[in-house]
Amino acid sequence: MQRLAWTFRFVAVIAAGALLLTGVTMGIGPRLWRIANAHEQVPVELPEFTPLSQRTVVYDVDNRVIAVFEREKTQPVSIDDVPDDVIAALLAVEDTEYFSHHGVNVRGFLRALLSNFASDAPTQGASTITQQVVKNEFLAGLPRDGRYKALQAHYAVMLEKRMTKGEILERYLNTVYFGNNAYGLQAAAEVYFGRRVDQLTLVQGAFLAGLVRSPTGYDPIRSPEPSRRRFAQVTTRLAKVGLISVDESERLADEWEIPYRVRTLSSISTVPTYYTNSLRDYLLTRSTLLGVTEQERANLLYRGGLRIHTTLDVDIQRQAETARDILPDNTTGIDAAVVTLDTSTGAIRALVGGRGLRPDEPGGEVDMAFVPRQTGSSIKAFILAAAYEAGAEIDDVINGPGPCTVPDFVDGVQTTKTVTATVGEVGPIGRRNTWESTDCGFIRLSHALGLHRVVDAVYRYADSAYFHQGQSAEDRTPFLPLPLTATGNNEMAPIDMAAGMQTILNQGLHHQPYYVEWIDAADGMRMYTHDDPGVQALDAPAALKTVESLRGVLTDGTGARNLSDIAYPAAGKTGTQYENTNAWFVGGTPLLTTAVWVGDPDGYTPMVGIPEFEAEMGRGGKVQGADYPARIWESVMNAAMLGLPASDWPAVPSPARTPARLFVPGEECAATLVSGTLPLLPGMSTTSTSSSSSTSTTLAPTTTETTIATVPGTDPGSSLPPATTTTSTSTTTSTTIAEVAPVSNVTTVPVDVIDPRAPMPSVALDVLVYPCDRLPASVVLVTETT
Repeated sequence: MQRLAWTFRFVAVIAAGALLLTGVTMGIGPRLWRIANAHEQVPVELPEFTPLSQRTVVYDVDNRVIAVFEREKTQPVSIDDVPDDVIAALLAVEDTEYFSHHGVNVRGFLRALLSNFASDAPTQGASTITQQVVKNEFLAGLPRDGRYKALQAHYAVMLEKRMTKGEILERYLNTVYFGNNAYGLQAAAEVYFGRRVDQLTLVQGAFLAGLVRSPTGYDPIRSPEPSRRRFAQVTTRLAKVGLISVDESERLADEWEIPYRVRTLSSISTVPTYYTNSLRDYLLTRSTLLGVTEQERANLLYRGGLRIHTTLDVDIQRQAETARDILPDNTTGIDAAVVTLDTSTGAIRALVGGRGLRPDEPGGEVDMAFVPRQTGSSIKAFILAAAYEAGAEIDDVINGPGPCTVPDFVDGVQTTKTVTATVGEVGPIGRRNTWESTDCGFIRLSHALGLHRVVDAVYRYADSAYFHQGQSAEDRTPFLPLPLTATGNNEMAPIDMAAGMQTILNQGLHHQPYYVEWIDAADGMRMYTHDDPGVQALDAPAALKTVESLRGVLTDGTGARNLSDIAYPAAGKTGTQYENTNAWFVGGTPLLTTAVWVGDPDGYTPMVGIPEFEAEMGRGGKVQGADYPARIWESVMNAAMLGLPASDWPAVPSPARTPARLFVPGEECAATLVSGTLPLLPGMSTTSTSSSSSTSTTLAPTTTETTIATVPGTDPGSSLPPATTTTSTSTTTSTTIAEVAPVSNVTTVPVDVIDPRAPMPSVALDVLVYPCDRLPASVVLVTETT
């Protein structure tokens, strides 16, 4: 019976072979004739090889690998690095007569054909390695017709004349596909065995050679049984060519453990992180470091074999991730984000976008470090800096107490809104008004400064690839001159807040946050080096005044609850949005700047009465900037500053003038003494003197007479009586304490004035400043007549 079956199979093989050869001859004969006579027609040119795809490796500041970017797993190697017995095993399976044929092996083709017909499954390749290189390199996408086979044969012969056998084999070893996204022998060695190609054994090399015929069909991870059967065929082939014994072949087929999972080299990390994900996004979509078009950038990043050296400090990153866990796990979904920059350069040292990337969960890859959220009072640091830049001094006085009324818009209709916060004093802007974060004080300060100039200042201080003037609304909701800007109604991301605070802490010299220190090309040549001299976005004296004021937030203000014992010079600002929906702490030292945000990534959820928070910190579970944000900030900064040299800011420059009274024309009016004695109101000096005629107290430099819309003018908490107006010719009535004359040349800053140094509305401290709709008791407003 066996002899009969063998005879039938032999006859079938001969018949099939004859039919195949007849068909091939008839199909490609005319084309072969044209190719053979190509000298009489247009010559068939051998195309050039495309550059080998190489993976890009990313390093931290200590040259530790933190990421690998590759479109397909590939890593070119020299043939000299491949063990001889691995090459022997691969040739035994794929092309036994490789070193004796000239690109096309007709005898080998027929032998493989007969062998594969005589076996239950194919054991030998029907194409030479040279033909496989041609197929992979030059013929992708062409229809598999007679012309295809003719071109493959012709190109193979031409290639053997252009390149040595070693060069062709090296190209093959670097481009052949082994499954699981592994292109080339080195990538396959890593994916299946977790080792370098020079560490492969003969058996491992043979197993990989067995995958080439059908990388998906013989995939050991997804199809282990077909893979094992294929490996048994390969060991049989090794025994047949004498690389191993028959007994060894049988033992390996029964006992050798095929790979069961995808592996990586122990020195290579491919686990994505918030930092590496944002680096990839930056290189592909927000910079031109790797090319003008996104396609150019993607090709170079994933196939260019770059060596990217980044700004990431893994030690600070690890501490930031640990500090984020100060926030207890909670069923409400409240999370935290952290960004740490090098104050002097803008280098991103750590970046945490939440409790960790979770690719399998909805929203699990959202990075809150880049998601804009309302800032609460943390934005006041930028408003204060802009005020100092406009010429204000630390001891200049503002009306801090509430309530205060500002214009607002509801469904596009202008209305008014009363801010009822009562914390604050009629006193220095850079002391208690900053330390206690007075809402009405900073609302008035922002309007006195000009909301348009606040917007301009914020963009200058926080400028980056993620936040800049001229940015499209599709890319980012713009920062607007909202009436309640000082209370945080605009949205900023943690990366933006860190960038703006870096400007302040670096004495006004702004550096955009950046990821990359330098990039080397695949050939080792340096193709990019970071070089940013910075932009003086804020005058240094103004920055130092801001720092001085923000230091008091930690020692005597809203941040003192958890930060009063900081052991190094530091400055910062708390921020808590309305109804505790977002909480912030942003600050740092001359060396490092850190921004921390806490809130619900999925919405504006009030952080009040949350059971997990109440159990951990008490106070009704009510989260403010001085709570978890400040504690996380302290944990990051304490660890990051450990071992760094002591560093402090230069002394604050002496005031350029005596303190002045800042105010918002339209809400408050100013008047000088005509006669009598002015009542001493909060914030006034005691230097007022009587006069028998209308006089004007010395004012700070002012702008034009143009008036624009300003804070409308009532103070509901005032008990002052309505103003009384008379006409006088330098006379004084016996029933009044004082007669005053209006100061008429102090106006708001026009919207077309963007100059950050243009002064704000102000008068001397001995000038009476009062709500425009009422005067203090026993004060009469007079106008001089001629």
